[in-house]
Amino acid sequence: MSGQRALPQSKEALLKSYQTRLKDDVKSILENFEETVKLARGEGDSQLSKTTQCEQDTYEMQVRAANIVRAFESLMKLVSDIKQYLILNDFHSVNEAIASNSQLFRATQRECDKKLMKLRDEMALDLYDLEEEYYTSIFK
Repeated sequence: MSGQRALPQSKEALLKSYQTRLKDDVKSILENFEETVKLARGEGDSQLSKTTQCEQDTYEMQVRAANIVRAFESLMKLVSDIKQYLILNDFHSVNEAIASNSQLFRATQRECDKKLMKLRDEMALDLYDLEEEYYTSIFK
């Protein structure tokens, strides 16, 4: 809990809102599913005719199924919001990735610089040998 105390107020409120949305959606799914199962059992005596009761139960099942679908869509939106929040606000991971890439590129730069210096030295030696050969040649 001490980690949550250090969070900024808006971040803490956002996380609390995410938790509330999650609980509400799961509760809605569970309640609607339980009621749909109760309707499928056909329990309860009513004063309506069988046909009317069947139509009413069918309609109620459709409404509850739509509520379940709506709750699942809300959960998918919640997951999307959480992913977006993490992508946009996870500065620690982004900074870590930038630092590691920076170190990798600096190491590659040092390696390239060493190879270029070695190549320059070899070319200077070869050029010196070629100049010496040219100036001492009898064909100039």
